Amino acid sequence: MPTGSSGSTRSAATAHGTGRPDRPGRAISTFKGQERALRAGRIGTPGLLLSVLAASAPLMVVAGVMVTTYQVMGIVGQPLLFVILGVVMTLFGVGYAEMSRHVHNAGAFYACIARGLGGTVGSGASFVALAAYSALQVGIYGIFGFEVAGLLGRYLSVTVAWWIPALAGVAVIGALGALKTDLNAKVLGVLLVIEVALIAVSDVAFAAAPGPQGLSLHAFDPSALGGAGIGTALCFAVAAFVGFEQAPVYAEETSRPQTVVARVMFLAVGFVAVFFAVSSWLIGVATGPGNVVAAAGKEGPELIFSLTGPRLGAAFTDALHLFFVTGIFASMLSFHNVVARYAFAMGREGLLPAALGRTAKSNGAPATGSLLQTVVSAVVVLGFTLGDHSPAGDPATPVLALFTWGGNVGALGVILLMATASVAVIAFFVRRGAGRAQAARLLASGLAALALLAVLAYAVKDFDVLVAADRSSALRWLLPSLIGVAALVGLVHGRVLRVRRPAVHARIGLGNEAFQLEKAAGEGHGTPPPAPHRAAPKKRRPGP
Repeated sequence: MPTGSSGSTRSAATAHGTGRPDRPGRAISTFKGQERALRAGRIGTPGLLLSVLAASAPLMVVAGVMVTTYQVMGIVGQPLLFVILGVVMTLFGVGYAEMSRHVHNAGAFYACIARGLGGTVGSGASFVALAAYSALQVGIYGIFGFEVAGLLGRYLSVTVAWWIPALAGVAVIGALGALKTDLNAKVLGVLLVIEVALIAVSDVAFAAAPGPQGLSLHAFDPSALGGAGIGTALCFAVAAFVGFEQAPVYAEETSRPQTVVARVMFLAVGFVAVFFAVSSWLIGVATGPGNVVAAAGKEGPELIFSLTGPRLGAAFTDALHLFFVTGIFASMLSFHNVVARYAFAMGREGLLPAALGRTAKSNGAPATGSLLQTVVSAVVVLGFTLGDHSPAGDPATPVLALFTWGGNVGALGVILLMATASVAVIAFFVRRGAGRAQAARLLASGLAALALLAVLAYAVKDFDVLVAADRSSALRWLLPSLIGVAALVGLVHGRVLRVRRPAVHARIGLGNEAFQLEKAAGEGHGTPPPAPHRAAPKKRRPGP
């Protein structure tokens, strides 16, 4: 998709705020057919929507996150939490979606932050994003291995250790991650549609055969939010939304990024908020609002299956168990794709080795970034395996350690990125002289930043509750510090680049745009060009 016109003396760089003119008569294609560009036109609105929704793993949220929130936090008003967070995420999406019209980069979060707050902060954000999404993705292998081992034991009477299916999952995900994006979208789409259909059938059954209090709406009463665990419950609920913010990661691979990305983000937020609010409400309806906390404490993640059994029969419950596992698989694949693209974007811009910043010639996929995440996943799973001395079927290592730790560390990083991106959106438009024209969007971004920072503070304060550790445990500060270390490493790396390699520092967040400008100037003059800089375009009087 051209970002400049062949007949203009102003290049795409000037139009996008890089401030560097291009030679007249040359069209620069930011998205298509370039060695360091992901191939465009591979994924449309349906495919992108299915890809980002798959990361939320609806059945894993319903059976895991929702039940755990009832069990641990004792908050009956969980459905109202999803409504509240739906509003917060919509406020975040208002500014972020507008920013995505100007920034088309597989390093979505850090590119946005770099454009708004500078290359050094963008570098810090890139390492946080890589660490956070990698932790989310690798952590899911724990619950995947545990659940697959359980299915093999239940239906085939075969006893295997959790790490065997986990490592098999690493291999399969690695192979799929190196394939075309549109193929992955089809795999994710099929699994997601089946998963959502099963949950919808369960919801209807719960509504048709409610518990002793009938179709009570007590869960939506603000008084139902009372309790000391409200802050931590918000952290759990935020984890259910993680995924919609990934839409800009695929901007380079869509044919119309200016419209598709924003559309998908709002569709995803709306779906997640409504679907999860209704599902969590109907779980309470099925048990009775007065009994849901006790039922969740007794049954744990098996609560959903114990509720569907009497209402829909054993065959449906067996299918629910099976697609619970496939939903976990879809989530792993979705997060793997995101990590691979962040690694690709960072390699392309010099934040990681350049080899990561090249796509496969056969299909345009970020194969090297995918391979890196596969290796990291295998190493982490093997590390937890070597430290696991529990008997087969014990969830201590795969679920309570690998899955819980990885999921909460990752969610913490994503909350930090979202809050920082909201601030970056404000800075970006104000510096471009569009503050007045974008006033409503900037207000939304400011409110989102405040709300997300509040959730972040609760998450750090109560991290021992999130990972089910003693308050005196070192895990309370050690695990959150992983995100802090990633941010520090990235900030220091960015500062060093600014001093020692200013040309590389100036390109942080510009992605393929900067590379194409280099290539054009190099071909024309025979020498490497100076780095593009971020001089803001002339301020124009904002329109009505």
